[in-house]
Amino acid sequence: MAYGYGSPDSGFERSMRERIIETAKAMSVGGTDFSTFKDSRCNPKYWIRTANGGFQQRSDVTPSAAINDIFVNGRLYAFECAMAMVMIFYKATIDMIGEDAFNRHFTDLFLWDWNYDSNLRMITTFDPSEMEPGDVVYFKNPDHDPDKPEWQGENAVMLGNDSYYGHGLGIKSANAMIASLNRERVPGSRTSAYLTDEALHPDFAYIQTLASRSAVPLKRNDDGRNKIFSRIGVKSYVIK
Repeated sequence: MAYGYGSPDSGFERSMRERIIETAKAMSVGGTDFSTFKDSRCNPKYWIRTANGGFQQRSDVTPSAAINDIFVNGRLYAFECAMAMVMIFYKATIDMIGEDAFNRHFTDLFLWDWNYDSNLRMITTFDPSEMEPGDVVYFKNPDHDPDKPEWQGENAVMLGNDSYYGHGLGIKSANAMIASLNRERVPGSRTSAYLTDEALHPDFAYIQTLASRSAVPLKRNDDGRNKIFSRIGVKSYVIK
């Protein structure tokens, strides 16, 4: 199936979608590992690993430096697929609005499952005809092995031309993604994994305004857990 961009006049959206795609490809070869929250790891120079397996940005580094390090020193990191999607969106945002603007608006970062700063402003669609390259989609595995909850599904960046990047599975076609998930089903199951109708992407128009806007007043919180505004899939399988 061929996909186009729904807003042909939006050069910023087109460019950012391209950056999301390129960032996903960079992560695929960057040396990061897939892990459950229980076994996650990060570079302690930039992040503090929390008890629930999340990554809290250190106060003595900038947000952009902490995100960029994931793509520079990938072998020091291991995380699950929802966290990977947020990292990719953050990195693409840095590339689009610059480090200074990113550091003004995206502060005190906390990476865990689908937690993200409110300035990312996710937009969700449930119409397959509206899905475009640069969206994050979800492959659901309804009959997954209960002993392997990490394989209940896979968040993936749509790269275009029937190509998707999922952290832990790599770059594959939709059928190959489904085949990989099907290998993690209950033995004897005939219920196949499938690509859902749900997809999300950042609010590109809003992000574009951040390059020239002053920072908004910061509302601090304990650990970033209340920054959840949207999610795709269900990956919160280890809390503590």
